[in-house]
Amino acid sequence: MALYEHVFLARQDLAQAQVDALAETATKIIEDNDGKVVKTETWGLRSLAYKIAKNRKAHFVMLEIDAPTGVVAELERQTAINEDVIRYMTVRVDEHEQGPSVMMRKSDRDGRRSRRDRDND
Repeated sequence: MALYEHVFLARQDLAQAQVDALAETATKIIEDNDGKVVKTETWGLRSLAYKIAKNRKAHFVMLEIDAPTGVVAELERQTAINEDVIRYMTVRVDEHEQGPSVMMRKSDRDGRRSRRDRDND
């Protein structure tokens, strides 16, 4: 089976529980079609570089997937139908990254920097 990273952006007016439900729905689609979700990361509500469907912010979620090609086609079909998802992208990768993704490490680094700056003031 091939390895994929699937990232989707959900509307800004959704609650975190609804975003988690979207991730669970995607996981169910993958598992029902003989695939496996290796890791799920919620990157949180982030600002967009430009408006997408009247949204200035979006909830970002990434799924690391180990599945056959047909599963990805079905996942993208279901994701495109969902009105709560404003953008999505699936990329085939050679191997999954160990530990937290770059986006998660970046937020940790920013958190440490801001605490250190507050301590110095």
